[in-house]
Amino acid sequence: STGGTQALEYVLSALPRVCPGIIIVQHMPEKFTAAFADRLNKVCQIEVREAKHGDRVIPGRALIAPGGRHMLLKRSGAQYVVDIIDGPPVCRHKPSVDVLFRSTARAAGANATGIIMTGMGDDGARGLREMHEAGALTLGQDEASCVVYGMPKEAKKLDAVSKEISLEQIPAYILRGDHRS
Repeated sequence: STGGTQALEYVLSALPRVCPGIIIVQHMPEKFTAAFADRLNKVCQIEVREAKHGDRVIPGRALIAPGGRHMLLKRSGAQYVVDIIDGPPVCRHKPSVDVLFRSTARAAGANATGIIMTGMGDDGARGLREMHEAGALTLGQDEASCVVYGMPKEAKKLDAVSKEISLEQIPAYILRGDHRS
């Protein structure tokens, strides 16, 4: 959401080629997400692309939900894949962070880390709480480093955030082996 494109560029460009697989919802209209992913792919060491139905979540790759569609995480044997689906807007958004986080809570539970960053509104707050309840580490961007402290604030109000951190700390948390410390 608001400030998210710059925040995502900061985080993703700070990651080395070998990092955990990442799935992202950025509130953007259809047609814009592919260009955004292509631009990030040029400035990042990791592969960044717009997600397609059935894409595997693998180390060194970030998948961005296509504008106008929801993205869900599913388990397929020992692997994680994304489903790209249509459906009504959730929290007035499509793609919706809540849809992604809820599916991640079900598919990955404590094996996932959820991060909610700068943005307006409350999309993602309830889904992040489901991830927290499923044992995932849940992080919220702190107010000082947000362009708009809306989405992280709403998640914090619901006790969905395990820890608040600055934008600058997010890449290190993504790379940590032990997410509980």
